[in-house]
Amino acid sequence: MTGSPSAPAAPAAPALDVSFRQVALVVHDLDAAVRQWSATLGIGPWTAYTLAPPRLRDCVYRGERVDFSLRHALAWSGDVQFELVQPLSGPSIFADHLDRHGAGLQHVGAYVDDHAAAVDAFLRRGFTPLQSARGFGAEGDGAFAYFAPPEADVVVELISAPRVRIEPDFVYPRSGGEPA
Repeated sequence: MTGSPSAPAAPAAPALDVSFRQVALVVHDLDAAVRQWSATLGIGPWTAYTLAPPRLRDCVYRGERVDFSLRHALAWSGDVQFELVQPLSGPSIFADHLDRHGAGLQHVGAYVDDHAAAVDAFLRRGFTPLQSARGFGAEGDGAFAYFAPPEADVVVELISAPRVRIEPDFVYPRSGGEPA
């Protein structure tokens, strides 16, 4: 038999119109993780927030209305945003991950301009909704939704960033390099 290997089959649906820019890890202790990532990898500054009801609204976990809360910290390294997530209360995919796998890589995220349209596109492509909420911005906007893609062992987040963020719990390291 001669010739080159056959090309992969074309995907069944057009490529997703999203650009993944976030890598997120679940941690047991957000404060310790922020210090470790800053000291070990030089990533930072980290801006940390607590997201909880009543600010966090319309919380859904695996199809059920629930209340959940979390602390998370965000930092950029080049064009990649890193997120560290510590679950606090209620059922969540973050607590599930810690229970099943321990701390570590949990999802990749994409910022989208039209959150509702992006969610609809994922659902039409057979993505399974895992968890979602909205309202974490200072003006009550901002939304996130997590999905399991068909035939892929990864969690994907669609993010609608708020126009104005709430005041952070802390920034580490503070400007000038001093610790928080």
